[in-house]
Amino acid sequence: MTLLPGSAPRAAETPQCYIDNSWWCPPYWSDRQELLTDALVQHIWITIASVALGLVLAFPLALLARRFDRLETLVVGGTTIIYTIPSLALFSLLLPATGLSANTVIIGLALYSLTILVRSLLVGLRGVSDDVRESAVGNGYGMSRLLFTIELPLALPVIMAGLRVATVSTVALVTVGSIVSYGGLGNLLLQAVGNQFKAQILAASVLCVLLAIVLDLLLVVVQRMVTPWTRTGASV
Repeated sequence: MTLLPGSAPRAAETPQCYIDNSWWCPPYWSDRQELLTDALVQHIWITIASVALGLVLAFPLALLARRFDRLETLVVGGTTIIYTIPSLALFSLLLPATGLSANTVIIGLALYSLTILVRSLLVGLRGVSDDVRESAVGNGYGMSRLLFTIELPLALPVIMAGLRVATVSTVALVTVGSIVSYGGLGNLLLQAVGNQFKAQILAASVLCVLLAIVLDLLLVVVQRMVTPWTRTGASV
């Protein structure tokens, strides 16, 4: 249930900001704390699930594109085409298989993230020096060991940069999931825009921006933890 402008909150007296339908209305944040929290939690887990699925799909696609030159155009071009499909059309294509569920949004957003993640994986892996690869092969490294112990660690800075972009863009795109009732903070935005409830529009928008910033900062911390040699190089 959404608290509309002018409707009585729990307090005995209606705050003036409800009556005026003000953008800045502190009582709204306390009156609708549970509603905001539920929407934020849904937004977070849909974002994380979408990016994680996108990364799982992007990894083998990037390896195929790197291994077979003829497939690169197909993979990169295909992920770009998917990104240009309007969300309403993409969700409609998924509905027969996923129904009106969070899976529709997660799969759709994962497909959207591929255009960023596949490219970052490709660029990162191709940025590894041929001399490094040759040295590793000369020391008896097989293809799998070379990939997971040499190439991926060295490619991590570029991969993490792409992951950050994909995550921030997914935070914004989750709101589109409101068309199937799984849009996190987008559900509140859709409700509020319909009745011009300004306090709710502002609250949902602010939380969406803050979430994007927090997730981006967390990924920066993770990147610094898993690539300590980049910190050493920067400080020299």
